[in-house]
Amino acid sequence: MVNTHLRKHVETILGHADIVLDGKRPWDIRVKNNHLFQRVLAKGSLGFGEAYMDGWWDTESLDQLATQLIKSHIDKQFKSAVVLVDSLKAKFLNCQSPNRAFQVGVDHYDIGNDLYKSMLDSRMIYSCGYWKNAQNLEEAQLAKLDLTCRKLHLKEGQKVLDVGCGWGGTARYMAENYGVKVVGITISKEQAKLAEENCRNLPVEIRVQDYRKIQDRFDRIVSIGMFEHVGYKNYRTYFKKINELLEDDGLFLLHTIGGNTPAKRTDPWIERYIFPNGMIPSSQQISSAFEGHFVLEDWHNFGLDYDKTLMKWHENFENAWPELRQRYDERFRRMWNYYLLASAGSFRARENQLWQIVLSKEGLSENYDCPR
Repeated sequence: MVNTHLRKHVETILGHADIVLDGKRPWDIRVKNNHLFQRVLAKGSLGFGEAYMDGWWDTESLDQLATQLIKSHIDKQFKSAVVLVDSLKAKFLNCQSPNRAFQVGVDHYDIGNDLYKSMLDSRMIYSCGYWKNAQNLEEAQLAKLDLTCRKLHLKEGQKVLDVGCGWGGTARYMAENYGVKVVGITISKEQAKLAEENCRNLPVEIRVQDYRKIQDRFDRIVSIGMFEHVGYKNYRTYFKKINELLEDDGLFLLHTIGGNTPAKRTDPWIERYIFPNGMIPSSQQISSAFEGHFVLEDWHNFGLDYDKTLMKWHENFENAWPELRQRYDERFRRMWNYYLLASAGSFRARENQLWQIVLSKEGLSENYDCPR
């Protein structure tokens, strides 16, 4: 039985985002279970995402729907007890402490190398590609790796730290093309196993290790898609540690998703199903955290490229589903599609950015040569 009052209330809120229930446009919502309205009003974005996973609603274009929702900021009208609990948790706990740091490795990165192999490019780069002159995902990821290396001014024989090395694609590229020695660290045991295979017979060492435990010194340090797991209570600690590890004339490149305003928690659905303890930093949070430890040499935003990257990952995932369905169920498929397409919408709406930030310890003696 439909609660017409609840439906009308949800319709009114969605109207601010030009979204119609049971409408005919690609981003309109098709209601399949009338309990949807109560669930969304009670649990906010968490309930909305879970209802999609359970098949309670559908849409022809989830990425367009996400863009409409995010641009309208109507999430502020769906406050719930879930948000309060998450806010208190972020305030009173260090959710990214050394004891908690490995949780995302188990819950996200260890779920199956077959999934990531089918979704990503041949090097398994799980971060934003650089699409300036690229025609496909393979070219975009290669361009991103090349851009990163040029920004670091890599030279043969240098020692490089890759913080959050994933499946070893970046470390391998640097070792093969620039003749550097690389230490890669990850909090995922499954990533480490495959990274060691991918970097076999190269001057690359892979460690399962928290960044706070490293003791070496490096000529260059790179961190791609890892800072989102550091947490606002640890930002200052992170940059202090990177400063300690970097040689005085070294360079550090930080590649991270960024938000437009400071945040102390993430979306409840993302927190529960995709990136536990994840957090997107703002420019203010980053800059205040590295002040006194580093000099800013360059800050590059190519956030719209993440929209293209995520849409390609989604296309690959869907194409591989006939094989993946032997290991993953339909609810997982809907969860993963929601993650990829809603994330694409967040970058398209410019709610999220993608930054590459180059830092030096004391400032370079001449102007930084900034590749693009």
